[in-house]
Amino acid sequence: MSRGGAFLLPRAVLLAPGVGLIAAFLFVPIVLTVWLSFHAWSTQTPFGAARFVGLDNFADLFGPISVGRDFRGAFANTAIYAVLSIALILPLSVALGLLIHQSRALGRGALRAVLFSTYIVPSLAVALVWSKLYSPTEGPYDQILGWFGLPGPDWLSSPNTALVSLVLLNVWQQTGYFTVLAVAGLTQIPATVYEAATLDGADRWQAFAHVTLPLLRRTLLFSSVIALINAVQVFEPVALITQGGPVGSTNVLTYHIRRVGVERAQGGLGSAMAVMLLLGLIVTVAVLFAAARDRSAR
Repeated sequence: MSRGGAFLLPRAVLLAPGVGLIAAFLFVPIVLTVWLSFHAWSTQTPFGAARFVGLDNFADLFGPISVGRDFRGAFANTAIYAVLSIALILPLSVALGLLIHQSRALGRGALRAVLFSTYIVPSLAVALVWSKLYSPTEGPYDQILGWFGLPGPDWLSSPNTALVSLVLLNVWQQTGYFTVLAVAGLTQIPATVYEAATLDGADRWQAFAHVTLPLLRRTLLFSSVIALINAVQVFEPVALITQGGPVGSTNVLTYHIRRVGVERAQGGLGSAMAVMLLLGLIVTVAVLFAAARDRSAR
């Protein structure tokens, strides 16, 4: 055996356990889900009982029947939830990152720890606490608004505010993590760039707009992708607080897939929904990267 072959063999042996685990717990479920999406299958029966139906499941998702209407509503709710979350998380994380990154800011280490701690709190605990915060009788939000003579909104009981309320919960939990990413990106910007901008007569806002933001582009792209993935996976707040209501206003895709695939035992239809969610996520991420490359080329 050549020296190169002797070197590659141990490397393959070292990679085998990790690759095997990834294949067992990632690739195999994905392939199985795609396969089931073309079959009529009940989760109460073995895989061998699945009956091939071709594209019928996907036709139902985009058809005029209630299955299609519910799926499209859940898809729209998921898209709105993701867009609002990203639109709030990214600016907040950059603003807090700038605050922490300033060398003269007092207690920035403690602030960083406090912000990041919200991300490591279990989602179950966050959902339970926020359900109390939104309570119309004992919740502090309505009480604070009452001090100013303002009526509290129906946070979770109105279709107009329920989804936004869950978005605010997500922003509170996720912003700390993305603030850490923003700080990491800011530390990679050389101080000499800001010195050159100051010599050219740029003030703080101009330096932020023409130096900081362009040099944070890759960090913001990475943060956008991670925030998008986290947003489309939302499940615990919906399952524990709203159960998809009121009137389906918080019925996001992950919760809807669980309802169809597990509660209704329509495994084939639920698998088709999961495939569409995966395809939508892949297309959106591809568009984000394409837009970033196009902007960099300009």
